[in-house]
Amino acid sequence: MTLATTDAVALTGVHKSYTSKRGGEVVALDDVDLAVPQGQFLSIVGPSGCGKSTLLKIIMGQTRLSRGTLSFGGELPEGRHRLGMVFQQALLLPWRTVRQNLLLSHDLNGAPAGGSDRIADEMLAKLGLTDFADKYPNELSGGMQQRVGIGRALVHDPQILMMDEPFGALDALTRDQLGMDLLEIWERDRKTVLFVTHSVPESVLLSDRVVVMTARPGRIAEIIDIDLPRPRALETINTPAFGEYVTRIRRLLNSEHSAH
Repeated sequence: MTLATTDAVALTGVHKSYTSKRGGEVVALDDVDLAVPQGQFLSIVGPSGCGKSTLLKIIMGQTRLSRGTLSFGGELPEGRHRLGMVFQQALLLPWRTVRQNLLLSHDLNGAPAGGSDRIADEMLAKLGLTDFADKYPNELSGGMQQRVGIGRALVHDPQILMMDEPFGALDALTRDQLGMDLLEIWERDRKTVLFVTHSVPESVLLSDRVVVMTARPGRIAEIIDIDLPRPRALETINTPAFGEYVTRIRRLLNSEHSAH
């Protein structure tokens, strides 16, 4: 697979294995080929333990490849400052305010205070958190904390935003609202997004493409283009086309589960 200049990230023949405590080989990912065009919203779904999070860790540089290649925009991954990461938990520092949590990476890198303040103000406005700038994490709801987590990943203007089940710990109503908030930010900035989720409807509602993975060892079973009009709203889930995509992906996941 050749990486096109319009691809933000590409993995070719990616294989990842671990040595178990008993000395055996555990294969997490096997022969994964995936190219993600710049500005695309791509979701990854699959059974627990299929290597979805491992894939993100490889891209972030937190886990080394056993075999295969990884490249960004046609270049080898030298510095990963262009990447932002959002986890299932917001992981905010309790002694820092919302503004201070947003600017954590700027503070660590010694950025000038004046410029950082302007960036923080802009991000607070985007997230609808301007009135909460001086609050501490324990004064925020779970959904608001996760908004701060998303803002912290975006504040240094990454080219690629990776999200590992960012809404998994939230209640259904908050999850729906944050999904819409995320789409609004994405529509405005058009970051490349890699979004791991266990929710098939969520993957269809948010994405341009959905990658369906097999049970371990994780392989790509199919990549499905989601041809639904944008901008999308929660009402999209009531359309026949939406239901057809959800049914198709669930059938794929069920067939993969049965095969294993």
